[in-house]
Amino acid sequence: MAEWFGSYVVGAGRLPLFSFFVAFVAGFLFIRLSVRLIRARVRWWPGNIRHGDLHIHHVVFGVALMLLGGVAALLITDRESAPIAVAAALFGLGAALVLDEFALILHLRDVYWTEQGRTSVDAVFVAIALTGLLLTGVRPFGWEEFGFTGEASAVQPGLVLLALVNLAGSVVSLLKGKIWTGLAGVFVPVISIVAAIRLAVPGSPWERWQYPRGSEKWERAARRDLRVRRPMIRAKIRFQEIIAGRHDLIHDASAATHAKHTVTQHVRGADVLTKGE
Repeated sequence: MAEWFGSYVVGAGRLPLFSFFVAFVAGFLFIRLSVRLIRARVRWWPGNIRHGDLHIHHVVFGVALMLLGGVAALLITDRESAPIAVAAALFGLGAALVLDEFALILHLRDVYWTEQGRTSVDAVFVAIALTGLLLTGVRPFGWEEFGFTGEASAVQPGLVLLALVNLAGSVVSLLKGKIWTGLAGVFVPVISIVAAIRLAVPGSPWERWQYPRGSEKWERAARRDLRVRRPMIRAKIRFQEIIAGRHDLIHDASAATHAKHTVTQHVRGADVLTKGE
């Protein structure tokens, strides 16, 4: 184990990334355990941190840890020493605390246990997936062609063009609401291009721009969403809830109104599809 760690992690220059990854995963698991114990009102757990009427969210500590770890990493020159590992771990721990409240930053209100709060869990899972890929040695497609390796090599125009096309495919995939395939396409060629050609996800920016309501493409996208994407989302949510806890479906009256409006839209869409068939 020590030999593997020395050659694969330290020797390959991956010690900072490894420390970040381990601290990030550990920090996310710890904070999720903490908030679930707080929500369950477990007596022996410290609970929320308050100063008077002020509730200090853990994103505050995350920002402080990221600042401390990031500045320390800039000052440390030895990239294979214990200090750089500690600095990267502090940054990873802070990043976990910040991303765990990504939804709060996005909506500028406490939506932690609402359905909107699932955005935070999605952000953490994306970060873990991307960091894990980088840790295994996978690099974004076109990394070598654009000279990010530090090695002097001749640029091959064909590969550069393919990398740009692949990047464009990833951007289109993200606009079509295909987050995972869009991000995976950054690392693996062709995936993003295929995803970019296929139909957009209902509710995505591309669908709103390019698929008029009632059009053939809109109906096909809605059918595919109900048949393929929705079951996959339900499976993903069940898996995430095992780790992060179950979110409330309705937060307040406004959320209930929004949910009712969304259901009505789906019912009307289903009626349109039925008539179309």
